Amino acid sequence: MAHVHLDEEAKELLRELHRKAKAGPPVKKAPVTAPMPAVVEAVSVSTIAPDPVSVAKPVVVEEVIAIPAITESGDGSSRSAAAAQIAALAARAEKSTAARGLGTLRETMVFSVGNPEAELMLVGEAPGYHEEREREPFVGPAGQKLNEILKAMGLSREAIYISNIVKFRPAMPGQTTNNRKPTPEEMAACLPFVRAEVGVVRPKCIVALGATAAEGLLGLTGTVAAMRGKWHEFEGIPARVTYHPAYLLHGTAGQGDKRKIWEDMLAVMAQLGLPISDKQRGYFLPKA
Repeated sequence: MAHVHLDEEAKELLRELHRKAKAGPPVKKAPVTAPMPAVVEAVSVSTIAPDPVSVAKPVVVEEVIAIPAITESGDGSSRSAAAAQIAALAARAEKSTAARGLGTLRETMVFSVGNPEAELMLVGEAPGYHEEREREPFVGPAGQKLNEILKAMGLSREAIYISNIVKFRPAMPGQTTNNRKPTPEEMAACLPFVRAEVGVVRPKCIVALGATAAEGLLGLTGTVAAMRGKWHEFEGIPARVTYHPAYLLHGTAGQGDKRKIWEDMLAVMAQLGLPISDKQRGYFLPKA
């Protein structure tokens, strides 16, 4: 038998081959990959709707204002008694905790003006810059327009009763001559006084001047165009809605808008039984 001489390097190679043959075929290992990052859904707090049951909404409870009991003067004048009742209501309104407690109204109160036994009562939304200075409703440019409308109806400012839903000028930061619409909370806080005023005056007809007055007085929403042209009711008294006199000061108001306001006033005159001439019926109609 022939012998082959192997050096140490060859021997080590043979030993390695023998070990591999004894261990069997190599086991394939799964490739090592980086772990997948966990998916986290980001939720913005502002997009989570609060539970409607757990969130308490402010509830405005309307205060009941009793009409002050006033003894008539010695001459038996009911007008004197009515005027005293309105004065007593105004004094109470000036200290109203419901209105002042809101912290959103200015200090000066503007209550009402006119005849406390008038057949016609006009209601606006809230005093503005001019009204606050004079402490009287409708004394600015809009008030001048209102005076013109009354004159065309054959009425004077002194013959009717004029009030506002809100008795204080709504406040604004850095306020000068600018005004804002009163909030529902501000109107609700002052509405009991308007109810009491109606109870004293007992007018035959009420006119809400503008959408805000209609909202606060009659609970209506929407446009004046949709509210006007029909009769509503407040405390059992017929009520009409028309555009605020300030609307006529806008550059967009035309002859047709003036006619719409006048048609509302013609309906009021008919309700009050006032005489209406052919000339009055023809105001603001297109010329033939």
